Amino acid sequence: MSYLKHLLIISAAISLAALFLFPTTANSIPFVVFHGISDSCRNRGVTHFITVLSNWSGSEGYCIEIGNGVWDSWTMPFMQQTAIACEKVKQMSELSDGYNIIGLSQGNLVGRGVVELCDGGPPVRNLISLAGPHAGIAAVPLCGSGLVCILVDFLIELAIYGNYVQEHLAPASYIKIPTDLDQYKKGCKFLPKINNEIHKNSTYKKRFSSLDNLVLIMFENDVILVPKETSWFGYFPDGSWETILPANETTLYTEDWIGLKALDEAGKVKYVNVSGGHLDISYDEMEKYVLPYLVENTTALRLSDFEHEGKTLIKLYDSH
Repeated sequence: MSYLKHLLIISAAISLAALFLFPTTANSIPFVVFHGISDSCRNRGVTHFITVLSNWSGSEGYCIEIGNGVWDSWTMPFMQQTAIACEKVKQMSELSDGYNIIGLSQGNLVGRGVVELCDGGPPVRNLISLAGPHAGIAAVPLCGSGLVCILVDFLIELAIYGNYVQEHLAPASYIKIPTDLDQYKKGCKFLPKINNEIHKNSTYKKRFSSLDNLVLIMFENDVILVPKETSWFGYFPDGSWETILPANETTLYTEDWIGLKALDEAGKVKYVNVSGGHLDISYDEMEKYVLPYLVENTTALRLSDFEHEGKTLIKLYDSH
């Protein structure tokens, strides 16, 4: 008995010493990334971004591709993109106990579509949004001179809210011209739906407001999103280009169409402003504003343990 007692005392002492000498591992759950327009899961910026965050958090990160990447990011309707994403997350057993979503620009709308529209999908804990066009955009993102951009220019010349353009130009699904709201509500196929602008769907609101955290990162020098404040759900007032309303002055917020106000009042919305251009985020900013929402036990997370290139930017947007 004496030997056993001494053994138990020694074992307890070793366990206590381990708690003080070695930091507790920060628990984490998987995360998925939905990339932006003109991008693909194979591109170096996206793969590096995921690798860095996976290494830091200890969680598995996945990029979910919709169709063939670049081409379909421009041409596939958003309801179809969301349906594909929904089926993919449901098929991933790794996500069954919950996961986080990181949205990059346009990919945020796919992510929100999964949160709000995906019946039977695994639970989403946190939505971390980098430059998301949540309240819409008033201009098509810069494209370039490639074949896909020639098609985009042709479609833009047609009626932006007409059926043909809505079915063949993905950004048309979230273009919101503040002085053409009647046509927007009649013709725009995706943004009015997930923002509960026309038919108020209580299920969409319930699912969105069930998030543990909504992290909204706006890029101060963003010239791709017009206005950049859409990253925070800010937008032009109805019928005017004169000013930009902050999120809490929009009708979407004051009438709480999707649960944004409820989340905000519960302290679950984080409004973050970083200094770079569209999707130009530094390692320091990733560590400070993204990493904490990828781990379960943030008290065990010591940011000083991570070595990286500080203020060096990771460029996650390429207009080609």
